[in-house]
Amino acid sequence: MYNYGKCHVCGGRMEEAEIKQDFWVSGRLVVIESLPAGVCRQCGERVVKADIGRQIAALLGDQKLRRKARTMSVPVITFAKTIA
Repeated sequence: MYNYGKCHVCGGRMEEAEIKQDFWVSGRLVVIESLPAGVCRQCGERVVKADIGRQIAALLGDQKLRRKARTMSVPVITFAKTIA
């Protein structure tokens, strides 16, 4: 297990966990799941190791992989500003 050290935001303890992370690629939402990351127990800040960052970039850059990936639908809500 990798030691992520202390959180750079709040100084809390980082723990390794598998997360889902969203990215916008060419105007499309892509979610990577089962992503190993350090997660702060206090504030929720998340960080990944450099080698994981390089793998993320490769995954996001692989158009063929993105086309073959399963998809999910997400609700989209338009914010309507109310004037008082």
